[in-house]
Amino acid sequence: MSNRFFFGESDSEDSDEDNLPYPKPLARSAFLTPEFDPHTYLSTLRNRHQTLEDLRTDLRSRSQEISKELLDLVNENYEDFLSLGNSLRGGDEKLEEVRLGLLGFKRDVEGLKNIVDERRKEVEALVKQRKEMRRQMQVGLALLNIGQSLRELEQSLMMTSNESHTDGPDKNIDRGLSDSGEESDEGQQGGMSISRLGRHARRYLLVQRMMKRVGSDHPFVIKQGARMAKMKNMILLDLGNALKQTGSQDTTYLMNLLAIYRDLGESPEASKVLRQRKAVTSS
Repeated sequence: MSNRFFFGESDSEDSDEDNLPYPKPLARSAFLTPEFDPHTYLSTLRNRHQTLEDLRTDLRSRSQEISKELLDLVNENYEDFLSLGNSLRGGDEKLEEVRLGLLGFKRDVEGLKNIVDERRKEVEALVKQRKEMRRQMQVGLALLNIGQSLRELEQSLMMTSNESHTDGPDKNIDRGLSDSGEESDEGQQGGMSISRLGRHARRYLLVQRMMKRVGSDHPFVIKQGARMAKMKNMILLDLGNALKQTGSQDTTYLMNLLAIYRDLGESPEASKVLRQRKAVTSS
């Protein structure tokens, strides 16, 4: 605290001294702000009418008061501190119990997780097996359809081949009409129905597409390569015979034959047959 001297009221000088602006006590709240800075705080005291020594004395006194208050606070709550320590005794055992319980729970969770993972793998394997079985069933059905289509095409081609070799031209026309109600006299030339020729080509192309869907590397498809080549040769032979016997005036029948050649990808073969027919006609 600052050094202050008070005298009797009769003294005029003392009376004048009482009117001096004595500094107020330092506010305790100024030291409680979180952003308290000593230099900043001291800079706010520049207008304080007090010597540096008096200010140092005030600050030292304030520090002692705070220390005393802190000591009193500790003494008042010392018993509480002791009881708190006593209440914490045995906590290690409880923590150990909790730790062991957590370890057991962790093992149980890991066990359940392993069981779930095993079940998941089993389900994935079964789903994969089911997909594979379904794929194999689809492939098997496709192979059955291919085999049936091949037999039907072979039967139709052999019937046509037998008719062309055993019957005369008039009988070939009659049989072509009787084999399909869709065929008419306008669709035949030289004993071969254009509808039948087109049907053979479409069936051949259909079987070819079915084989591509199954896969050209499938053993069954590879094994049928010779049959497919034989049937294609028979179709080309029938087309060639029909093209050779086509009259020069029957352009519609000729264009239909060339379209069948084009669908089969055998346009060069059609050109070859036409050149042969032209050579025979010229001779």
